[in-house]
Amino acid sequence: MMNSFAQSFRGVSDVKAMIVHRNADELAEAVAHRIAVLAADAIAMRGVFRVVLAGGQTPLGYYRRLLDMPIDWSKVQVYFSDERCRPLGDAQRNDSMVQRALLDHIDIPFRNVHAIHAELGARMAATDYTARLGRAMPFDLVLLGMGEDGHTASLFPGNPASQQIDVVVPVYGASKPPAERVSLGINTLNAARNKLFAVTGTGKSEALWRIARGENLPAAMVKMAEWHVELAALTDAQIERSA
Repeated sequence: MMNSFAQSFRGVSDVKAMIVHRNADELAEAVAHRIAVLAADAIAMRGVFRVVLAGGQTPLGYYRRLLDMPIDWSKVQVYFSDERCRPLGDAQRNDSMVQRALLDHIDIPFRNVHAIHAELGARMAATDYTARLGRAMPFDLVLLGMGEDGHTASLFPGNPASQQIDVVVPVYGASKPPAERVSLGINTLNAARNKLFAVTGTGKSEALWRIARGENLPAAMVKMAEWHVELAALTDAQIERSA
């Protein structure tokens, strides 16, 4: 029964691939290896790897494993998918989490890390980040997660920001606190050479089913993405549908 769900998801025409992992550790290991391969390819072809990092709990697993990967961090340019409008250094910010989990432990030049200055407020920060992105796009890889409501980055269902075509968008009234945020726009995410979702935990099952049914949730609006999903999410999804 789980296989039928996975096949339905893979059958969505705008999904590049769906890879199911037995547990979160296996997923984290696979995603870290995938990042390392894409980094090596980009550096070999263009001399630089431009990657957009994600916040949340799921990335912590693969960020830890990246510490052991043979990546030339001097040739990596780091960007962020979104940010919470909180003071600089606030523990809730994505850049603070990434700093603690990854950046503090690798030899990457300070100038290679491009944070979103969300402490300026959503609109000003969006304008500032758009200007600073310059010629960075298209990104080589955008790493993404998915919330229980199907949001990705800070693009939430029903929020006007999810439909905006700007490079970077201010987000107001987000359904998850804090309400004020900054996010890469959906067109910016779609323009990336590679898009990779990592989804763990049983709370995501209903959103996965909705995407499999073709609903236009923000996560589903990212086209031709590679999905890495923990088995528990699919198993729980099948249980819910069979109840």
